[in-house]
Parts: sequence; C-alpha cells; structure tokens
Amino acid sequence: MSAAVDSSVAFEVRGVGVELGGSRILEDVSLDVFHGRVLALVGPNGAGKSTLLSVLSGDRSPSTGHVELDGRSVGAWAPGDLARRRAVLTQENQVAFAFSVREVVAMGRTPWRGTEQYALDDAAVAEALAKADVSHLARRAFPSLSGGEKARVSLARVLAQRTQTVLLDEPTAALDLRHQEDVMRIARELALTGVAVVVVLHDLSLAAAYADDLALLDGGRLVAHGAPADVLTPERVEEVYGVPVHVITTEGSAPIIVPKR
Repeated sequence: MSAAVDSSVAFEVRGVGVELGGSRILEDVSLDVFHGRVLALVGPNGAGKSTLLSVLSGDRSPSTGHVELDGRSVGAWAPGDLARRRAVLTQENQVAFAFSVREVVAMGRTPWRGTEQYALDDAAVAEALAKADVSHLARRAFPSLSGGEKARVSLARVLAQRTQTVLLDEPTAALDLRHQEDVMRIARELALTGVAVVVVLHDLSLAAAYADDLALLDGGRLVAHGAPADVLTPERVEEVYGVPVHVITTEGSAPIIVPKR
C-alpha cells in the first residue's frame, strides 16, 4: 500500500499587496497553496503573476498582508533553510561564466552542503539531467546552448535541489511542444510525491490540462481561484483577456480554450 501524499498547506497568502514605484502591482490577494497539488497562476501580461511568485519565494516582501510557508512567515526563514524548502525557476536563464551544464545543475545542490543530503548530490544531479532531457548536454558550456536548452537546464537545477515546494515562472515559454508537455508532466509527477508546485503559465489550455487549481489574476487582483473548469468560463476569459473564446469541454477531459476567429 502506497504512503499517503502530503496535502497540508504549503503557502498561506493573506491580503497581499505590492506597490512598486507608486503603482499597485498586487491588491489584496489571498489564497492557499497545498502540498501534493499544482497551482497555475494565469492572467494577461502585467496581471501580477510573476510578482506574486516572487512574494511566495521570499525574494520580494509584500507592501501589505503576509505569506507563510509551512506555518512560518516566509521572511522569518533563514536563507539556507528557505533554500532547502523551496526552489525557484525565474524567467532569466543566464549564467555569467562558461560553466558546463552539469556544473549549472549541480548548483541546485548548494543548499544541502554540510548536511546528510549532500551525499546524494551525484544521484540528484543525474536524475535531474535525465528528467529535463538534458543528459546529452552535460559537458556542453551553458552559454553555447539555445534558449530552450537553457530553460531545460535551469529546470534541471531546480529539480536537483529536491525541495518540497517548487515555484516555476513561465517554464514553458521558450520550449517546443514536446518539451512543454514534458515540463508539465514533471510538475504533475512532483505533486504526486507531495511537492507543492506553483507555475506561471500563459497557455490556458496547458494550465487546465495539468493544474489541479488555477488562480486567475487581472490588474493585480485575484479574479477567480479554483478548479480549471470552474475558473475558465467563456464569459470570464473574455472579460479578463478582452477576447471572445470557445471553451471546449468533453467528459473526463480538461477545458480547451480557443479564440473565436
């Protein structure tokens, strides 16, 4: 009999607001993120998705409200402890020096240095390279890679970190169709092991296919939060995106969102 998957609250977000340069980027956002589930943050450009992800990660402090990770304020975690609890994939996939792909992925193991987990480095790196389909690039210099290859190597670095919370900012943006599907399958596999996954996506159909929950943002506000079929109604998508759409649903399948042309 398999062990029960952890379904406890990973992040508790209450009344979060962020003001930057006199502009309100987020306004009164409240939601819970659970271990064992994939939450997709969706919404138009400028909706506040990446800003919310940075608040969850602890890289940005909210102007109002608070965020707790595993029952403790994100800002109260020591940097090393925080790095062992959550891994973050940002939109930037740049490395200043000509490190090899394997060296870049191994950087994900840095938080575990000096702990018993550090003995698992080689296995963690090899597994991450394979999952992200970049084992064949292990000896290549990171700057020599294409944009999509860099994105997959950066994902492998996050996977090698082996945390119970994973935050991914547009991980599919530079990828071809196959690797977009691969990334989201990896997100689902992580959730099945009890990991809390939060992913920023623009493709609504992809989000609906792989996420357990969607949080739809618009103008810095949380418009809707729930199951994909409940959030992605034709009326709501048109209101938020300004484009009329067909929402195609079949029994047992996730909604597919297609613009009316």
